[in-house]
Amino acid sequence: MNKAILMGRMTRDPELKTLSSNVALCNFAIAIDRRYQKPGEEKVADFINCVAWRQQAETIAKYFRKGSKILVVGSIQTRKYDDKEGRKMTAVEVVVDDFEFVESKRSEEGGGFGAPPPPHEAPPAKPSAGDGFFPAPDDDTSLPFDL
Repeated sequence: MNKAILMGRMTRDPELKTLSSNVALCNFAIAIDRRYQKPGEEKVADFINCVAWRQQAETIAKYFRKGSKILVVGSIQTRKYDDKEGRKMTAVEVVVDDFEFVESKRSEEGGGFGAPPPPHEAPPAKPSAGDGFFPAPDDDTSLPFDL
């Protein structure tokens, strides 16, 4: 079984490319803090490369930016290639099968935990006969069963 479930923050803006076959490809990396931290030492993070294809690639590129929190579900894949100097290299990346938005746009813009809640709107006025809705004659707050 090869399944990876990761949650972290984007280390850079996602890079969207379109291949010659008109298939969208999005590369990005996420930083994931390690759970254990030795006393007196800085936090350590792992940086995981990810690749998404087609509609998911387009959606990630459209809605995520550097610092955005994302949850990724996929599989770990390795591939070999030659770098510019001709050296044999191995890339390890997560191929995205699914992803989730982890925080709202508001919290990404600094309105996260600890920020004051948005002001509440006034409750809507009671319906009047002019809007086509009328209260039912048996509208009351009693329930037909005991709690």
